[in-house]
Amino acid sequence: MQESITLFFREGASDKQYQAQLLQDGDQWRVEFQYGRRGSALTSGSKTVTPVPYAQAKRIYDKLVAEKQGKGYTPMEGGAAYTGTEHAGRASGYRPQLLNPVENAPELESLLSDPTWGLQEKYDGERRLVVIEGDVVVGTNRKGLTVALPASIEQAVRTKIHARGVTVIDGEQVGESYLPFDLLVCHGVDLRDRPYAERLDALEALILNIPGWPRPLTYSTYEQKRRVLDELRADRREGVVFKRMDAPYTPDRPNSGGAQRKYKFVESATCRVRAVNVGKRSVQLELHDPSTGAWTYVGNVSIPANRVVPEIGELAEVAYLYAFSGGSLFQPVYLGPRLDLVPEDCSVAQLKFKRESEAA
Repeated sequence: MQESITLFFREGASDKQYQAQLLQDGDQWRVEFQYGRRGSALTSGSKTVTPVPYAQAKRIYDKLVAEKQGKGYTPMEGGAAYTGTEHAGRASGYRPQLLNPVENAPELESLLSDPTWGLQEKYDGERRLVVIEGDVVVGTNRKGLTVALPASIEQAVRTKIHARGVTVIDGEQVGESYLPFDLLVCHGVDLRDRPYAERLDALEALILNIPGWPRPLTYSTYEQKRRVLDELRADRREGVVFKRMDAPYTPDRPNSGGAQRKYKFVESATCRVRAVNVGKRSVQLELHDPSTGAWTYVGNVSIPANRVVPEIGELAEVAYLYAFSGGSLFQPVYLGPRLDLVPEDCSVAQLKFKRESEAA
């Protein structure tokens, strides 16, 4: 399927435009691009010297778009979603509250027992704020930069939410679906200083009539939380999230534990592809050590037959049981490409190591 996108970046004296297309050429495919100052003649180029198979072209196209978005370029519906404003391509002004991990079994038990902490299911998608301001509907990533929204999500917002003033929803984008779980601003009223229980009530009222947007199920008693945790684990789901129901919304990842915690049933890490193993559907992985600046090999991972083999330098999300001393991952499983992060996020600090007593 052919694709195209127009991206804009505006900051200070810079007012740039970037276009990319995934085009069919007989039985093969090409990736073309154009760039330059907005309103001027654009310089053209190609990422494919000769046409290539669709899977390869699609990978090149997705990587190109992700790189531009990571630099602050903003996708715009019809090339005009931000026309006439000074906000095109800039930070949105809203950053999500990131989750700190639950470190050990006693801490998990404490969160299950404390009724001030609610439990929700953790989903395996991309963190996405939906910002509604007048006729403009945009998404933002975990770094607060504006990103594209699937047409289905944007259409649901435009037809079902009639915002009176700025409205900002927090949630997870899983494919074409959106799973909301928090509300930062509602009809121009900033809710971030209010308790999560109050924000959750306001969110449920706001999304009541949106088809396909589920209300976030929240469990509070020990019995409920234990039952749901065991059921999700048995069903091989990603994990659970604990949220302190009386806490305000704090951007980024707060120190001292924070008021939102995550407990994953299987560990995962974002790694960079070090090499593609010749003749095999597997790649070598590496992680970055900020203290030395070095990249460390952490093992291989097989790529399923229905997934595109990532290229050298691309980022991959990998599940694993634990890491051995030195960094090698035990029983890694490829989850997919990670387009919303940068190489600096591939840190060895992500790893959960097997204790020496367990290795015996």
